[in-house]
Amino acid sequence: MPRHAEVVRQWKILLELEASRRSTIDRLAEMCRVSTRTIRRDLNALQEAGFPLYDERAEGRVFWKLTGHPFRVLSEMGFTISELSAFYFSRAIVEAIACAPFAADLKSGIDKLAGVLTPRMQAFLDKLPDLLVAKDEPGRPRAAGAEPKTVGRLMDALTSQRRVKMTYHSFSSRRVKDYLVEPYRLAYGQGALYLFAYVPEYMQMRTFAVGRIKNLNVLEERFSPVGAASERPFANSLGVHSGKPVAVEIEFAPSVAPYIREREWHHSQKIREGQDGAIVLSLKVSTDRALESWILSFGPFARVLKPAKLSEQILDEIEETREQYIPRMSFESPQPLYDASMQPTFHWGHDGGSRC
Repeated sequence: MPRHAEVVRQWKILLELEASRRSTIDRLAEMCRVSTRTIRRDLNALQEAGFPLYDERAEGRVFWKLTGHPFRVLSEMGFTISELSAFYFSRAIVEAIACAPFAADLKSGIDKLAGVLTPRMQAFLDKLPDLLVAKDEPGRPRAAGAEPKTVGRLMDALTSQRRVKMTYHSFSSRRVKDYLVEPYRLAYGQGALYLFAYVPEYMQMRTFAVGRIKNLNVLEERFSPVGAASERPFANSLGVHSGKPVAVEIEFAPSVAPYIREREWHHSQKIREGQDGAIVLSLKVSTDRALESWILSFGPFARVLKPAKLSEQILDEIEETREQYIPRMSFESPQPLYDASMQPTFHWGHDGGSRC
């Protein structure tokens, strides 16, 4: 942590000198809540890293300043030090959400931007991402996912509003089928890239996982977007599904109420107080698999109040899950704790501990 504190402090010094044009060592020490000796050491470290800092005497005092345009190339691009630092800070997040087709281009762009810095400046700024770590989303595709060529062709079709003929592997129907679609936009969600397209055959919008497109050809036929083109992908889902929204109410126990209250689960959400510290969350969403999984993840601390059909579906899921365990357990006639003819076995006692 001390090493991280040093990097953050030096970063703050750079931002302060850029914003205020000049500052004294005493003022920097007060801002960072450290000694003037520490600030002098920080300024020397930044100078050694290649940052153009210098001191000048004015009004009987010594001020430290940062050259107005420390990086000529970055200045021409309009980049400030604070923007460059923010970019480095957020790099971990950007790289974490970058899906396969864009990951290589993103790395190339980062390398080019870093290329205008001196090696010592790069070394300093490279420490910033270590302060902010992004965890990969569970469920990201194992393989490369969407092929770059496929994404490139889709982008071409999207910008020119041309129809696409593609072969798609549907997990829901477990079939490989050919589709003629009118692509409207690409959307990123849950670690993967999706195509939001209109299917003339069904006269409705459909969502396709780009990673499961097997073949794709951009046709010369152009199309005019229908009214559904303005819809945001997955607007009515907690996941990456499409469907009509219905009014949903879920009661959450007091133990999880603070967690539910502090987050925005959907733009339609409303919260009202329940009894004894419980809360009721109201949503207008599609009752899809994403919603069911989310409710079930709270176990006994969430209860569907409406619609009744969703409540029944959740109960069916719980019963089916229960059936996966109960037939394999024998609570009424446990085996002997120890049988000399067998290897020692373990049985769970009522107190939750193991007994040999």
